[in-house]
Amino acid sequence: MKELVIRKNDAGQRLDRFVGKAVPLLPESLLQKYIRLKRIKLNGRGAKRDTRLSEGDVLSLYINDEFFERPREENSYLRVGTPRLSIVYEDENLLLCDKAPGVLCHSAGQWDYNTLIAHIQAYACQKGEWRPREENSFAPALCNRIDRNTGGIVIAAKNAEALRIMNEKIAAREVEKYYLCVVVGRPRPAEGKLEGFIFKDAAKNRVYVRSRPEPGARTAVTYYKTLASANGLSLVECRLGTGRTHQIRAQMAAAGTPLLGDGKYGSGRRNRAEGEDGQLLYSYRVEFDFKTDAGALNYLRGRSFRAVRVGFADKYFPGIIF
Repeated sequence: MKELVIRKNDAGQRLDRFVGKAVPLLPESLLQKYIRLKRIKLNGRGAKRDTRLSEGDVLSLYINDEFFERPREENSYLRVGTPRLSIVYEDENLLLCDKAPGVLCHSAGQWDYNTLIAHIQAYACQKGEWRPREENSFAPALCNRIDRNTGGIVIAAKNAEALRIMNEKIAAREVEKYYLCVVVGRPRPAEGKLEGFIFKDAAKNRVYVRSRPEPGARTAVTYYKTLASANGLSLVECRLGTGRTHQIRAQMAAAGTPLLGDGKYGSGRRNRAEGEDGQLLYSYRVEFDFKTDAGALNYLRGRSFRAVRVGFADKYFPGIIF
C-alpha cells in the first residue's frame, strides 16, 4: 500500500484522472475496477471516480508494487489491460502477429505502451505463459521488425531457445519473407531481381541506392514479380534477398516504380491523387525454409503462414488471387 497526499497543484482534479497520471503503468480498466472495489481509498474511505480532490486529501492505494515502477519499454506491458493482437499462428514457442500499419514494433525514443511488443508481452503474461517475477532476464521478444507504416507478419519468440533458433535462421536466410506492394507504373521486366548498394543516412532516416560499391554502402537484393497492373498501378510481390533499411521502398523507387503512398521515396502528386499517406507495403507471408537443423523448431520446416487479407490489394485490384 502506498499513500499520496494531495498538494495544492493537484487539487481540483478528478480522482480517477489524478491516479491515472500518478500511476501511469496502471491500465485504465484496472484503475476503474480498483476504485469500485475500494482498493483506492480517499481519506480512508471508498470514493467515486469523479470525486474532486482537495488539498490535504490522502489517497491510499492498495496496488501491486510493479505498477509504481518508472515507466520504460521493459515494463510497458503492465499498462496494457486488454491486448490487441491479430494472431496468424501460435504455439508454445512462437507467436506470429499481423501488425497493422501505423503500429510501432518498439517504442521510438520515448515511452509508449501502444506497441506490438508491449501487447505481445501483456498477452503472454495474462495467459500465464510468461511470469516476469520468475525470470532473471528473458521476456518475449520480436525476431523481426517492420516499419511503423508497413503492415504484416511479425514473429515473436515466447522463450529463450525459440528466440535463439529463430534469430539464427533469419540471419542464415532460412526464413523467407514475402511482401505485397502497390507501385506507380509497371515494372520492366515484369519479373526480375533488383541489385545494388544501399547507403543509409541515419540523420535523415533515409537510404540511397547506388549502382556501384562505395564506403558505407551495403549490398541489397530484392526479387520481384508483377501480379497485376491497372490504371497506371501494379501489384507486386517482393522477396527479400537481403534485409536492408527501406530496401523495397528505395529499390522500387530507384527502378522508376515507387510505392504508392510513400512520402519519402514516392510520388507526392500520385499519392495525393489517390489519397494515400502511407506506403502500400505489406509483409503478407513468411515461409520457414529450414535447410539445416532447427532443434526445437524443426516441426516448422517447410510451413508457410500468411495474412488473412491485405486491404490495399482488395482496394486497387479487387478479386486478385495471390
